[in-house]
This record gives sequence, C-alpha cells and structure tokens, in this order.
Amino acid sequence: MRLTHVGGPTLLVEVAGRRLLTDPTFDPPGRAYAFGWGTGSTKTAGPALAPADVLPVDAVLLSHDHHADNLDDAGRALLAEVPVVVTTASGARRLGDGARGLRDWQTTVLEAPGLPPLEVTATPARHGPPLSRRLVGDVVGFAVREAGADGGVLWISGDTVAFPGLRRVAERLRVDVAVLHLGGVRFPVTGPVRYSMTGREAAAVCRATGARVVVPVHHEGWSHFRQGREAAERDLAAAPEDVRRRFRWLDRGVPTDV
Repeated sequence: MRLTHVGGPTLLVEVAGRRLLTDPTFDPPGRAYAFGWGTGSTKTAGPALAPADVLPVDAVLLSHDHHADNLDDAGRALLAEVPVVVTTASGARRLGDGARGLRDWQTTVLEAPGLPPLEVTATPARHGPPLSRRLVGDVVGFAVREAGADGGVLWISGDTVAFPGLRRVAERLRVDVAVLHLGGVRFPVTGPVRYSMTGREAAAVCRATGARVVVPVHHEGWSHFRQGREAAERDLAAAPEDVRRRFRWLDRGVPTDV
C-alpha cells in the first residue's frame, strides 16, 4: 500500500491497483470558511499537490461534505472527474450525481476489469461531544479491504472524537493501517469541547485496534486546530514505546509505502 499525504485530511491511497482519494481539499491558503453555528476557520496552508497531480482517481472516500476543511471548492470541482464518490447517506443526497451513501457498517464494492473487488465499509464517527450530531452533522469513517483477502483493513477514521463507536471498530475489524484525523479541534464559541482526536486519544485508539501502522492526518493547515504535530507528539511521548513506534508522520507530497 502506498500513501501520499496531500495536506489536511487529503490522502492519496494506492492499493490493489486502485487510486483512492480521501476528503479532497485543494483550495489555496488565506480564505476563511464558515462551518455554521458560529464556528469557522481560515486555511493556513495549501496542498502539496494539485488536482492534476493526483488524477486519475478511481474513487473518493468523503467522510463528510458539509465542512470546507474536508471538501473545499476545488475539491468539490474534482468530484466531477471521479467515477465513484462514497460518503454519508445525507451527504450523498446533497451531492447527487450517483454518490454512494453509507450508514455505519454498510458496505459498497468497488469493481474494475481485471482487478479484485475492493470492499468499502462505513465505520462509526462522531464529530463532537455526545448529542452534537444535530449540530455538526453526519460523519463517517471507512474500512477498505480486498474482497476475500485474509489481511487486515485500511481504516480511515474520518473527523471524530474518541467515543464508544471506535471501540466497535476495534472489536469488529482487524486493523492493519489506521489513518487517524487528529487536531484536537476546539472553537471559542463552545469553549473546551473538542471535535476531533488528540494525540493522547490516538494512542489509546492505536492500543485498542492493534494497528500495525498509524498515520496521523488533518492536524495542520487550518486555524481551528488546537493540537498540531508537535503537541500531538508530546502526548505520544507518554505512551508505551510499542505504541509510539507505530506512528508514521508522512512528509506531504511524498509517496510512502506502509
């Protein structure tokens, strides 16, 4: 499996002869975006690669469509160039154009001539504290594996806090590579409440899933992140050595085999 971190949550995944792209964000830096309910953010870093550098793409795995740090204007334009978009059920209704909407634990299959089918299963995600779904909207993670294969899955957490749904991921799936959205997001209007994982929570998720490799993403490039790589690594310094060594911080724009 080869991973290329484009920036933010955007990751090019090359697996089983496919090219998958997560949460496309390709706008340049400098613009402020409103997320609703008095929250928002400014993009502080642009992508390491342009859309032309990642195309062609076989499918986009979109954790949610309604926040610009996961799908900005340039990323939305890229969707027209992609044959399959997999996202939340509510997001698929908004996007239209044949987007495949999944609820937790539903599976869709990506098929291509001469290649093994790839199963994409939606996994639970909660983008905030208990009872926040009506405010922050639906979010989903993804587990990807070759149909019929015995190996573990690639699991992409999506924007989520650590909550009981992630324990169900650990119980139901054998995770090989975990792509975790970090950043410890907070907003002034909601005080200390967090909307994504910290390094400490990521270490706990690593232990729970037993992932061979953990790839942190979505911890830089936007003003609403409260914990970048340096702060997350301070959290990880308190974790056992066998957990720390599983974390792979990817250089942006550099294809990396995992």
